[in-house]
Amino acid sequence: MTTTRGSRGPLEPDARKASTSGSEGAGAGQPAPATRLSAAAEQEAADREAAGKAAAKEAEKAWLYGLDISDATWQRAPGDAEEAVEIAFLERGAVAMRNSTEPDVVLRYTKAEWDAFVLGARDGEFDLEI
Repeated sequence: MTTTRGSRGPLEPDARKASTSGSEGAGAGQPAPATRLSAAAEQEAADREAAGKAAAKEAEKAWLYGLDISDATWQRAPGDAEEAVEIAFLERGAVAMRNSTEPDVVLRYTKAEWDAFVLGARDGEFDLEI
């Protein structure tokens, strides 16, 4: 006695079991191909990366402003001007800057910030139009 399921013959696969998991062509024991993250998952990953970068920048600023610069060697352009911009080179390529008439007010820059400033100045980014 031959048993058939519905209108299918005995050798036809059950359609419910024939669905694939997206790993067609992969051999037995082979991992399924990587799937693309959803837009929400991509955004979440980007947000985590941005938060990590922001935290690293904050940590670098905390380190920079925590440095003891009381023994820093301050430099200024040659000349006898009473008021001048002074700079001091710090650890890790960081730079401190102050006005000679207000030595207690010190701005501090990371190496990346200082490099960007110097390149901008060389390129005329801060030139005033008179």
